[in-house]
Amino acid sequence: MKFNWGTGIVLAFTAFISFILYFVFVASTDPKANHHMVTEDYYQQELTYQADLNAAANLKAFGGDLRIERTASGLGIRFPEGMEPAKIKGTLSLYRPSNKQLDFETPIQISDTLLLIPESRLLDGRWDIRLDWEYQGTPYLYRGRVTY
Repeated sequence: MKFNWGTGIVLAFTAFISFILYFVFVASTDPKANHHMVTEDYYQQELTYQADLNAAANLKAFGGDLRIERTASGLGIRFPEGMEPAKIKGTLSLYRPSNKQLDFETPIQISDTLLLIPESRLLDGRWDIRLDWEYQGTPYLYRGRVTY
């Protein structure tokens, strides 16, 4: 058999297609690449999505925003100035995209308008923060990301 340009092009295309198919197969069967749903109860959370939007709009309408700062003893979250700490009730959720076992949820316990997350609970890296709270009967929501 004679090797010419046509044979070379066919072999190059065949090799390229095989290469792409191999990587598609590896990427789709790799258990580390589980990317289907981020949360277990996705559909249940979808039902409360409008309530979340309203609570986030309440925070914006209140005129204040949370300030997140790294302190010597951990991560400090300051609530808006106009809110009395004793009247704030809610939960704090920290989600670690890279490791599900590090996720945790805790009730909000504030001292002097500062919510402190101890350094022992946090590892360096990216965290998604979700704060749901109620103040004087009005729901509030803050969602954000922080790199610790």
